[in-house]
Amino acid sequence: MQRAKWACAGLGLAATFTLLQAGNPVFPGWYADPEVAVFGKEYWIYPTYSAPYDQQTFFDAFSSPDLVNWKKHSRILTTNEIKWARRALWAPSVIEKDGRYFFFFGANDIQNDRQLGGIGVAVADQPAGPFKDYLGKPLIDKFHNGAQPIDQFVFKDRDGQYYLIYGGWRHCNIARLKPDFTGFDPFPDGVVFKEITPQGYVEGPFMFIRNGRYYFMWSEGGWTGPNYSVAYAIADSPLGPFQRIGKILQQDPTVATGAGHHSVLKIPNQDTWYIVYHRRPLGEKDGNHRVTCMDRMEFDEQGFIKPVKITFDGVPAHPLK
Repeated sequence: MQRAKWACAGLGLAATFTLLQAGNPVFPGWYADPEVAVFGKEYWIYPTYSAPYDQQTFFDAFSSPDLVNWKKHSRILTTNEIKWARRALWAPSVIEKDGRYFFFFGANDIQNDRQLGGIGVAVADQPAGPFKDYLGKPLIDKFHNGAQPIDQFVFKDRDGQYYLIYGGWRHCNIARLKPDFTGFDPFPDGVVFKEITPQGYVEGPFMFIRNGRYYFMWSEGGWTGPNYSVAYAIADSPLGPFQRIGKILQQDPTVATGAGHHSVLKIPNQDTWYIVYHRRPLGEKDGNHRVTCMDRMEFDEQGFIKPVKITFDGVPAHPLK
């Protein structure tokens, strides 16, 4: 639990109390597209720095032992380390493998196959970096099945296979990563990029397993608008087919708007789940004024996700054991 000392204005008094909730946003600053992870005894959040594209030239990260106290790690990866990237660094996905940390990211917001950019990979020996370019070039630099190469998510299946799930422009692909993350192995039918786009998909894919079933989640609507939201589907395979079930995260006009582009946290050794997402504070008109928040995500008896209530309180402290 976090203990904080506050001075009472004008009285010269101080009080110590226990903060039971993390509060939303979970840390200050304009940050979006957060991915949450557990590495060792710390929680980590890797977000997009939310600013005009030409200012999105670096990534910060945040770590916490308990979901309440957050430490900022500045510029863990910048365009200085990625010679082919110059702007629009987006939506990191970070995974540990064989003692190293692989940082997947989008860069340059390419609009066609002739432009330089797409999805890249960086690597470091610790979750705070510093990260260095792993390939010296993009991992994906072309449009496949109509999917813009952005919004990458790395998913590890139960059999140890790693997949890259990604895509903007209303198309989503899944591909089998090679064990060393230098490229892709084709599926048995010879296809490298399989499209798994469900109804309503726009961008921001995420996948997790609960009770043997695959939950596939994505963002809908426009990211600058109030109706940005998250929907989901369930299947028996990471390849689907995925039939849209419905929205589970969206704006609350009394709390915030534009709630979307999320990730999911499962507390280790518990069936306790949180959704980490960005939203726009009430009254903010700038599309880039987005903040990172966290709220409880619950399931009903059939395993369907209940609609998430977005809050100002956030989540309780959960120190990692």
